[in-house]
Order: sequence, then C-alpha cells, then structure tokens
Amino acid sequence: MRPLPPEAFNLIKSFEGLRLKAYQDSVGIWTIGYGATRWPDGSKVKQGDKITLKKAEELLLHDVARHANPMLALTKVPLTDNQYGALVSWTFNLGVGAFQRSTLRQRLNRGEYHLVDEEILKWDKAGGRRLRGLTRRRQAEADLFNTRTEIPQPVKKPRRRFFTWLTNLTKDNKHS
Repeated sequence: MRPLPPEAFNLIKSFEGLRLKAYQDSVGIWTIGYGATRWPDGSKVKQGDKITLKKAEELLLHDVARHANPMLALTKVPLTDNQYGALVSWTFNLGVGAFQRSTLRQRLNRGEYHLVDEEILKWDKAGGRRLRGLTRRRQAEADLFNTRTEIPQPVKKPRRRFFTWLTNLTKDNKHS
C-alpha cells in the first residue's frame, strides 16, 4: 500500500471515532476500534471483544489497505499524496464498489481533477437523507483533495490479485 498521509489517517480516525470495547452499530453489527467489523484473520468482531489503542490503529491501517489498494488499481491518473488520502478516506467510508461505479472515478480517470471535489460532496446521504456528519466528512475530504502540496505520484501497476478481487466483487454484486 502506498503510505497514507497523516492528514488522511487523522481525518478517517476523527470521523470514524474510537471504541475500545465491541459495540453494536446502528444496524446491529458488532464493531470495534475505528469502525472495524472483522479482525485481520477474517473473523467477525463479537460481543465482549476488547482492543488497545495501538491495536485499534493497527487494525485501521489493515482495513485502510483493504480499500486503498483496489481504489488505486481503479485509478489511471497520477495523484498527489493529499488527493490519494482524500480518496482513500472516501473509499474506506463508502466501499470499493461505490468508487468503482462512481462518476467521481470516471471524472478522475479523465483527468478532470477540478470536478472531483464536486463528486466527493455528492455522497453525503444515507437512506436518501442528507446527514450533517457525512456532509462534514465529505467537505473535509474535498478540502484535502484540493490541498496540493506536491507533484502527483505516478500510478503504480496494480497487482494481478486486485483485479481478481475486483472481478469477484463485481460478480458478487451482480448476484445481490
């Protein structure tokens, strides 16, 4: 995984929130740390699980990589560290499938960087209703995306296993 800029890591942490004891989220899924529902071995978080701050951050990095690598594989244009960080946060929150199907990705891959922040901001609804917390998160992601402090990094050739994963994800979504 390309290193995640500290600004993006902190943005994700601030919006996900931290819980060191497992809790049920709003739809009843056991969750821990910064929004993790599974451990790195794939087992589900369950009632009674506990975690340290250090382990919560390690788990977050693991979960971020699960979203960052496929997002990067779907990106065909160079990204600055801040653009990369903003898109990782967006993808972490909404999922790789949302990124794959989004107009955001289409515009980005056409090199329409100036339109990406508009696309980021569109994703602030849940259940058809605009949520203030999501609006704030999307604004923070758009602001980070537009903070240009370095030369864009070339897109690395994605590893074959990510294409296999994305193909399986697409097949799974078609059957849902």
